[in-house]
Amino acid sequence: MTLPSLPAARHVAFDWGGVFTVGTFDGRSTWNVAQRGGVPVERVRESYFRHVGQLEVGAWTLPHFWEVMRRETGLTLPYAEFETLYLGSVHDNPPMYATLARLPRGVRAGLLSNNYPVVSDHLRRDPRFARFDALVFSNELRQKKPHPDAFAALEEAMGVPAAQTAFVDDVEENVRAARQAGFHGLLYHHERHAEFERELAAWLGWGAGG
Repeated sequence: MTLPSLPAARHVAFDWGGVFTVGTFDGRSTWNVAQRGGVPVERVRESYFRHVGQLEVGAWTLPHFWEVMRRETGLTLPYAEFETLYLGSVHDNPPMYATLARLPRGVRAGLLSNNYPVVSDHLRRDPRFARFDALVFSNELRQKKPHPDAFAALEEAMGVPAAQTAFVDDVEENVRAARQAGFHGLLYHHERHAEFERELAAWLGWGAGG
């Protein structure tokens, strides 16, 4: 007698910025720093976005990044004040944290984020992040999405095949790259969270209410 095969277990991995946050961390942090420092936000953003890639791949520390920005923009804030402003620029998306907490225990949860030194450490200390089984940060990997190596690292960290894992991101380019790497890609926007939950529930085979 041949027994029917059970469906493969399914899992989910997420981006951080724009998924567990509302809007862009970079936009808020540059605005907050410019306001506190009394310099035009355009000047801060020109320097910030020209160099932030060095943070994303772990080539620069956050203090070095700040020193370069300080010289280029004329900001005079001490580093400690900048770091406080920087970390304080995170604007959480509570519905996504609620979704994360409701995931059945048999579902592995992962994170793949283009992120920065100090910020990634800050997130690891958040008790809500204890639900994640795998955390992959570009600044530690020294490679960022949408490069295939980033998704290969996620698959390895998750410990399950990409084909059994949905990847949630708010950037279409990253969702496409995830699909090319074998993941089930889900595009996210915080204003359509209920719709997203239904899509994720259908993928995982669990009720949207838990």
